[in-house]
Amino acid sequence: MEGMDMTELSSLSRPIALLLKERGETVAVSESAAGGLISAALLAIPGASSYFMGGGVVYTRDARRAILRFSEEAALQPGSTEPYALAAARAIRERLGTAWSLAESGAAGPTGNSYGDPAGHCCFAVSGPVERTLTIATEESDREANMWAFAEAGLGLLEETLRDHG
Repeated sequence: MEGMDMTELSSLSRPIALLLKERGETVAVSESAAGGLISAALLAIPGASSYFMGGGVVYTRDARRAILRFSEEAALQPGSTEPYALAAARAIRERLGTAWSLAESGAAGPTGNSYGDPAGHCCFAVSGPVERTLTIATEESDREANMWAFAEAGLGLLEETLRDHG
């Protein structure tokens, strides 16, 4: 996975782009440990403006308050949990008025995060007409490899949810 190029990046999101375009639906993204790779993958497909409405790399508590408009209390909750990922997915979906959203939060590495999660731990959520969550653990400390794994897992969850809710 290390050293992927744009062709490989777009291959992760092409099925999602086709489904969203075909249905006339839109998506927003809130990502953290993936560092923008999820959004980059979705934007790598020509015509992305028809389905990708935007999002953000929500990497700090300040970003939670500013981008997701979380309350002070919500901004303080641990980030690497499925409930947090679902709250972030719901918030970015509401902020951008999309049919779907994808959020992730985790620990890319090489060490764990401030919540006590080891490198390679990441939680995801999709919000839309149906909602799904997922947690993965790569058990790797390689930051870049984990970022790619997180992007792939998040996009996989989104694609699976879109296909199941067709």
